[in-house]
Amino acid sequence: MAIGLSEEHRALRESVLGWAERTIPAEAVRGVVGALTESAEEKRPAFWTGLAEQGLLGLHIPEEHGGSGYGLLETAVVIEALAERVAPGPYVPTVFASAAIAASEAKAKEQLLPGLADGSLIGAVALTGSIRGVREGGELKISGTAEPVIGGGVADVLVLPVSADGGEEWVAIDAAQATITPVRPLDLTRGVAKVEVDGLAVPAERVLTGLDRTEVRNLAAILFGADAVGVAAWCVRSAADYAKVRVQFGRPIGQFQGIKHKLAWMLVALEQARATVWDAARATGGAEREYAAAIAGVIAPDAAVRCAKDAIQTFGGIGYTFEHDAHLYYRRALTIRAALGRSAEWSERVAELALQGVTREMKIELPEEAEALRETIRAELAEIARLEGVEQRRALAKAGFVMPHLPRPWGRDASPLEQVLIHQELRAAKIKPPQLIIGAWVVPSIAVYGTPEQQERFLPPTLSGEMVWCQLFSEPGAGSDLASLQLKAEKVEGGWKLNGQKIWTSFAQYAEWGICIARTDPSKPKHDGITYFLVNMKSPGITVRPLVEMTGETLFNEVFFDDVFVPDDMVVGEVNDGWRVARNTLSNERVSLSSGSGGTGSSVPDLLGLVRRLGRELTPVERQDVARVVCEAHSINALALRVTLKQLAGTEPGADASVRKLVSTTHAQHVAEVAVNLLGPDAVAAADARLGDAGYWNRAVLATRAMTIYGGTTEVQLNIIGERLLGLPRDPEPGK
Repeated sequence: MAIGLSEEHRALRESVLGWAERTIPAEAVRGVVGALTESAEEKRPAFWTGLAEQGLLGLHIPEEHGGSGYGLLETAVVIEALAERVAPGPYVPTVFASAAIAASEAKAKEQLLPGLADGSLIGAVALTGSIRGVREGGELKISGTAEPVIGGGVADVLVLPVSADGGEEWVAIDAAQATITPVRPLDLTRGVAKVEVDGLAVPAERVLTGLDRTEVRNLAAILFGADAVGVAAWCVRSAADYAKVRVQFGRPIGQFQGIKHKLAWMLVALEQARATVWDAARATGGAEREYAAAIAGVIAPDAAVRCAKDAIQTFGGIGYTFEHDAHLYYRRALTIRAALGRSAEWSERVAELALQGVTREMKIELPEEAEALRETIRAELAEIARLEGVEQRRALAKAGFVMPHLPRPWGRDASPLEQVLIHQELRAAKIKPPQLIIGAWVVPSIAVYGTPEQQERFLPPTLSGEMVWCQLFSEPGAGSDLASLQLKAEKVEGGWKLNGQKIWTSFAQYAEWGICIARTDPSKPKHDGITYFLVNMKSPGITVRPLVEMTGETLFNEVFFDDVFVPDDMVVGEVNDGWRVARNTLSNERVSLSSGSGGTGSSVPDLLGLVRRLGRELTPVERQDVARVVCEAHSINALALRVTLKQLAGTEPGADASVRKLVSTTHAQHVAEVAVNLLGPDAVAAADARLGDAGYWNRAVLATRAMTIYGGTTEVQLNIIGERLLGLPRDPEPGK
């Protein structure tokens, strides 16, 4: 789990971590902490030459100026790795300065970038200041103060903002030309300084033409955002490791849900920050880059602060001591957030851009060899596109295009690359695959565990959308704890008789068939005595009673079984081994639920459409609310793209997939809540989508409450993240 995804990025990260472990031991960090505690004056770190020798200072600098010619993403990988060890010194300020100079059109690039790349020069950037400039001939004469400047006390080159001629200029000056006053820093691993200039004449070649505040802020959000991600990563890992071994009340504290959920939410914050910083670092110029950087500026610093606070809380008293490292990361996180500016300012820019229609499409760059496969897929789909209605859907199913990852003949055994191409070409051909709904959860389980006869009977009509399914899993006493189900299946001649009740069964009133799990051996442990059945919903003894939901609609149902006969050939998998099949179904259910708004229509584009229709200026608070859900949606999309890219590279999605599931289920709720708040008094209308915006959004705000319940409650998902991704101990069995 790191910002970089490619093999090269992973190798770079491991190399930097190994180098830092050897070169920046804990005592070296503490040495800097001790020095900055006693005096605000920062020293050039002893390992600075090593950074240069490793080529880490010039990764993003063009080769013609002494760098490696890579990009900001590679530099972000390094920053994250160094931040995990809270590496002291001005690495981030220096690469920030060189990135700003490189983004300009000034001749200063030729003069300064080689030295910043080889370590002979240290740089720093002032994000704020009150420096004014007046043009005199070919020079810009500047006077004023800039503070705080992180790394300014040890810098050789300073990049400063200057108010001149009614606008803003950026200059690169030699630190020796300014008065530098160290300021006692909050972050005890990096110095801070006040910079003063008085009538300094800056030659034309040191005026950074072509550089503006927007690009400087973009760079700040990306580079300090990567710093924040590294801080958060250490906090999550270290707090989780501590929670595994710290015993209180007779068990590890990580077993208590209060701690487990806290750590899971920390991981969620970390991965959202990683995804947004990663996307901002890879974004090219223009409004899209500003949009992505602003979102990173909102999410990453707050994530670092949150993770640091919660890490200290997890460590308890020891985490509050000066001797423990937790406060160093907390100090670093607070400093990053303060230096970048209030998240509200970044949120305002996000809102402004989003309301202007700026967005960012998550594009996938595919290898050249993909084009031959694309042409094959395109040709097949062209034939199918000539068909209409059910014939087209049947053709899609027969060709394996509906669920292409499945084995043939139900899918295409499609690799992640082929799946991406199929998705793209279906859109290009304007072909809409069948809406399988619950069938999408059923098909993979039958494809894996079903008999050949079951597969031939059920998969073709399900894949073409002609067979409607329901899921008979939950019971009044077995919701999140599904394995506690009590529906009885008694063996009789030729099959089984089912007795009991199911609940929360979507589409049961319309379904032709249902997947059902029932207890076939009560003497076995609860996960072992369960069997998976295919049930004809028209069977005698089945009673379906629709449940009126808070929306007034009847999607869910109670289903009662009274001696319902199910033949032996409708058992999927082995008798008493149905939990294995059910887990397969549940995993597909959760993936499906994480992929959108769950049919509520509650999405950011819908919300922005409402804003346009309101025809009024939003209040500052309303704009912050809009920005919050825009940032959330963007992080979900970035996480989804990272999952896809990892799969294309043949690696496990890891935390990205799990975090996306969790965040997606709450996102639609947040969108609907913001919309209803925007409507104000108009929201007294009934919750009916036919009654205009008010009715539409009132229905959405009610309907989305279900999203954090079905498919595994949020609390269950937090347990899964804590136990499977962070390695925290499982909850104890009742009575143990």
